[in-house]
Amino acid sequence: MTNDNLLPFSFSAVEHKKITAAFDGGRITSDGGVMLLAQADRRLGIADRLAREIPDKRDADRVVHLLPDILRARIFAIACGYEDGDDRDQLRTDPALKLACGRLADTGRDLCSQPTVSRWENAPSLHDLIRLMGVMIDLYCASYTVPPAAVTFDIDDTVDVAHGHQQLSLLNAHYDERCFLPIHVYDTATSQPVAVLLRPGKTASGIEVRSHLRRLVRRIRRHWPQTQITIRGDGHYGRPEVMEWCDVNGVDFVFGLPGNAVLDRAVDEIADNIRTHRALDKMPCLRGFAETTYRAKTWNTARRAVARIEATTKGLDTRFVVTSIETGSAEHIYETLYCARGQAENLIKLHKAQLASDRTSCRSPLANQMRLILHTAAYWLMLTVPTPSQRHMLSPRPSSTPSA
Repeated sequence: MTNDNLLPFSFSAVEHKKITAAFDGGRITSDGGVMLLAQADRRLGIADRLAREIPDKRDADRVVHLLPDILRARIFAIACGYEDGDDRDQLRTDPALKLACGRLADTGRDLCSQPTVSRWENAPSLHDLIRLMGVMIDLYCASYTVPPAAVTFDIDDTVDVAHGHQQLSLLNAHYDERCFLPIHVYDTATSQPVAVLLRPGKTASGIEVRSHLRRLVRRIRRHWPQTQITIRGDGHYGRPEVMEWCDVNGVDFVFGLPGNAVLDRAVDEIADNIRTHRALDKMPCLRGFAETTYRAKTWNTARRAVARIEATTKGLDTRFVVTSIETGSAEHIYETLYCARGQAENLIKLHKAQLASDRTSCRSPLANQMRLILHTAAYWLMLTVPTPSQRHMLSPRPSSTPSA
């Protein structure tokens, strides 16, 4: 007969009060998992880090809710599936959320309400938001115990439909929607977010992408000056301005490359050979790889172009990528390195679908960028909550204050 009363988790005390999970009635909450998020927040200190970058000009003697507590309550709510600020009016009395924020369930002061959260989402200036995103990058770098020898960042944008007239929302003909196209940057090897940037609903220019990458790489190299950085993205990120900047700054890249007649002629002999072998062997599909040196009119130098050639019963399909990496076969560059960027799209879906980060309904773009930062903070907490095999890591740290 099994004993179902054993608790596999131990939780930190709040105001010298022991926290115990039980099933004997009383005030009930459906969000008990928030206690795990609270442990993750204690390890990362993410709410405190963000709060330090936002000026708080309130009279300290009249403050009811400290800024770290306001951000913490909002981030926990997002991670628990309450992405709307309006949910705060009901959640402010939730016993689990109060405990997670360091307040006693019955006698502790209620958490902040929706208007308080809304004011602070609209409070940060542009310079504040730049510092806040710097905190997120620093958090990513701190996740490595030692600087890695090399790291690959996937950059991609995603449609964020605007159901109103929010500033920066534009009509995008491809999606046939008024929308934003925020840029997401991930380290797909670890599934960790690096940066999330709100931007207008149009394709980014080469100058804009270069500016974003320059700030990102500069911040990362404060921590990792010797780490080799590779940027990976689809075709509309492979702009001349971006590739030239990467060359000058020692950053490798792998970008999709739109095909054209010149590229097709350069690999035509290999493509014809693949097509012939498929037909003679009566195979449904045959794939091969080739490479060439190519220079577009807008490029300052010739670059390595890799082709993936696939012959099927329906015809020939050829895809190209351009890269600064000189080593490795054409197959390795395309199949192993470039195709791995598909994982970034899955991570963006998690960011949007699981944490509803497309809830950018504020009028101001600054407030919407603040929301993206809060949703990214919730993403970090979800990543940090350990698997069952790591539960021992949730044991509370020894307190320096003697128990009451």
